[in-house]
Amino acid sequence: MSRITVNGIEHEIGSGMEDQTLLTYLREELDLTGTKNGCSEGTCGACTVLVNYKAVRACRFKMSKAHDAEVLTIEGLIREDGSLHPLQQAFIDAGAVQCGFCTPGMIMQAMDLLHKNPEPDRESIRKAMRGNLCRCTGYQTIIDAVELASKRMMTPHLPYGGS
Repeated sequence: MSRITVNGIEHEIGSGMEDQTLLTYLREELDLTGTKNGCSEGTCGACTVLVNYKAVRACRFKMSKAHDAEVLTIEGLIREDGSLHPLQQAFIDAGAVQCGFCTPGMIMQAMDLLHKNPEPDRESIRKAMRGNLCRCTGYQTIIDAVELASKRMMTPHLPYGGS
């Protein structure tokens, strides 16, 4: 039996699941519905999660590649006390949430960026987020949110500081 760790909890991967996508596994087996299916082709970014600290499109990621992987979904960002992660709070504070469908994937893509580059400039944010589609916000508030989260995460004494 293979194992996968999702949001810090270890699970066994049943036999016959190798051809299933990570998106299907998360939504149907673990009932983690924050990760969305926008296109089933890996082009919209709504299904973005972190696998071994790297952003991947869960709709294209087969469970056969998930053995012994560590997966982080939007649900895994909530802190033990129930408060939001600084990146989630920044999306709210910057007005980067409208319909909310793309938001989990946007946040997970931004997490990948901030792990690689804790202090990105606006052009780096724009470049990192370009594969995630949004029909509501016009993108500027998303860039503002990632920039705000970066500042807050780099300055732990500010409200919502620390990662």
